[in-house]
Amino acid sequence: MIKIGILGDIGSGKSYVANSFGYPVFNADNEVSELYKKNIKIFKKLNKILPKHITTFPIDKSEITNAILSNKKNLKKIIKIVHQEIRNKMHLFIKRNKNKKIVILDIPLFLENKINKKNDILVFVEAKKLDIQKNLKKRLNFNRKLYNKFKKIQLSSVYKKRKSNFVIKNDFTKKTVKKDIRSILNKIL
Repeated sequence: MIKIGILGDIGSGKSYVANSFGYPVFNADNEVSELYKKNIKIFKKLNKILPKHITTFPIDKSEITNAILSNKKNLKKIIKIVHQEIRNKMHLFIKRNKNKKIVILDIPLFLENKINKKNDILVFVEAKKLDIQKNLKKRLNFNRKLYNKFKKIQLSSVYKKRKSNFVIKNDFTKKTVKKDIRSILNKIL
């Protein structure tokens, strides 16, 4: 099985690119949303370390946002609890898809949390700053302060790009992305 990790800036279109490959995708953002909605254990752990902020189950994302914005240490506390569960879910996903030729891992902080393995193929999604800004503004509940907090804990784009096996230039058109994906698949299959 070939594992492809998708890297890039927030808003660069990583999830769009991941889904365009046509193989099973593990989307960590969706998994985190599910944890907040359905996992009482995660709620209890977060409530225990952040009792002033995390008070309702299912967890309201605004509680998470407020916790992160009120104290910079809270983001690390949340990540520590949530990422362990996301790792477990990723391992289950890989096990369930062990007969697939390729799986796509769409995980923010993929390199930062050392989730990647030596033989994973890394694809960096590159987009123009202006396109990224436009893309972010379209997002529901986009919060500039929260965005800046997440940017601070990420490795630089230059580093991620250097670590990557391939770069997809995302101009937010299907045609370009599909062409780059075809080229990558031709080289690795």
